[in-house]
Amino acid sequence: MADHGRSDRRTFLLGSAALGAAAILPMPALAVDAGAAGVGTRAEWLKHLQRVSDPVLKALSRRELRKVMPVEAAPGLREVRSVGSPLEALGRLLAGIAPWLELEPSAGEPSEETALRKQYREWARTGIVSSVDPASPDYMRYGESAQTLVDSSFLALALLRAPKQLLHPLDAKTKQRLADALVKERGVTPNHNNWLLFVTMNEALLKVMGEAGYTDHAWDKLRVDFGLSEHHDWYLGDGVYGDGPHFHADFYNSFVIQPYLLQLMDTVGDAHPSWAADRRAITLRASRYAAIQERMIASDGSYPVLGRSITYRCGAFHHLADVARRHLLPDGVSPAQVRGALTAVMQRTLGAPGTYSADGWLQIGLAGHQPLLGEEYISTGSLYLCSFAWLPLGLPVSDPFWSLPSEPWTSQKVWSGVNLHADHAQDD
Repeated sequence: MADHGRSDRRTFLLGSAALGAAAILPMPALAVDAGAAGVGTRAEWLKHLQRVSDPVLKALSRRELRKVMPVEAAPGLREVRSVGSPLEALGRLLAGIAPWLELEPSAGEPSEETALRKQYREWARTGIVSSVDPASPDYMRYGESAQTLVDSSFLALALLRAPKQLLHPLDAKTKQRLADALVKERGVTPNHNNWLLFVTMNEALLKVMGEAGYTDHAWDKLRVDFGLSEHHDWYLGDGVYGDGPHFHADFYNSFVIQPYLLQLMDTVGDAHPSWAADRRAITLRASRYAAIQERMIASDGSYPVLGRSITYRCGAFHHLADVARRHLLPDGVSPAQVRGALTAVMQRTLGAPGTYSADGWLQIGLAGHQPLLGEEYISTGSLYLCSFAWLPLGLPVSDPFWSLPSEPWTSQKVWSGVNLHADHAQDD
C-alpha cells in the first residue's frame, strides 16, 4: 500500500463535531500489500475500530443497547440469545480496545486519535455503570444464562487490561455491583473445556478488586487452581493446548486459552508457587503458537476456515495480536510482518461487502454476511470478538510494531520465492 498516513489523519474524523455525531468514514477498498508505512496502517486500524465500535458504545452511552442492537441468531433462537447478546457486545468489544483505552497520548499521536480515545473512555465507563445497575434498561442480566459467564469474563479481562481507565474511576456503588455480578456467575456450571478459564478470570478480577478495597467478596483460589491445573494437564505439545482433554482443530487456543493464560499469569501468577512455576512454560508456548498463527495467514490475508466460531472474524488472531502487544514474538517473526499480516486479515474480514447491516451493526459471517457459518450460540453480540485483533493499538506510535518499515509476512515471502529456513516443532 502507499503511505496514506497524511490523508488518513485528515479524514479519520470529520472535525471535533464528529465525536458527538459518531460519524463513520467509508472503508478503504479491499487491498493486500505489505508496503504501507506504520503510521498509515495505524490509521486504517483505527477506521476499523471506529466503524465496529461506534454503534455499540454510542448506544451504551445512552443506555439503549438492548433497545437498538439487533439480535441476529439461528432460526428460532433470537429470544434465547437476546438475554446475553448485549453483554457479549459490551465485554468483547471492551476487551479488544482496552489496551488502547489505557494508552496515554505520546509524541507523534494524531490529535484525532487522542480525541476519539477520550470519547470512547467516557462511553465505555457509562456502559459499565449501566450494565450492573438493576434499574438500567441496559442491565446485563448476570447469571441468567450460561452465556453470561463467558461474557462477564470478557468484561473482567477488559478491566484487567485497562484498570486505570475502566476499573479505578468507577464509583463505589458500581464497583460493589460489579463484584456482586461476578459472584452471581458462580451459579453457572462451566463446561469442562476453555470455559474453566472464564471462571478463573472472574476470580482474578475479584482478587484485584478485593486487594484495592472495592469489595468484601473474597476470590476463590480453588476455582483458579482448577482452571489453571486442568490446562496444565491439557497441554499437547508444540505450543498447543487441548480444549478440554482432546484436541480440536479450531482457533480456541487463540480466541481464549492462551491470551487468558497470559493475563492470569500477570494477575494471579505470584499467588501460588505452582502457578508461578508454570509462567515460563506458558510464555514459551505462547511465543511458539504465535509463530504458528503468523504462518496461518496466507499471502492475501485469508486463513483456514476451520473449526467452530469462525464468524469471530479477525478475532481468530487474538493470540498473535496479544503476543505482539506484549513484545513476546519469537525470533524470525518481526513486529512489522505481524502488522502487515493482521492488517490484511482485517481487510479480508471487516472490509467485505455485507459485513455490516444498514444500521452499521456486524452481521454473522466471515467474509461478508454468511449466517450459515454461525453456530446456535452465535448472535450479533458474539461477533464483537473481532476487536481482539486490535490489541497492538495499545502500543504507542513510537513502538517498533508501528515504527518499523513494512515487511512481508512468512506466506508472502515463501510464495514469492524467498529462501527461508523450514519451520520446526518446539518441545518443552
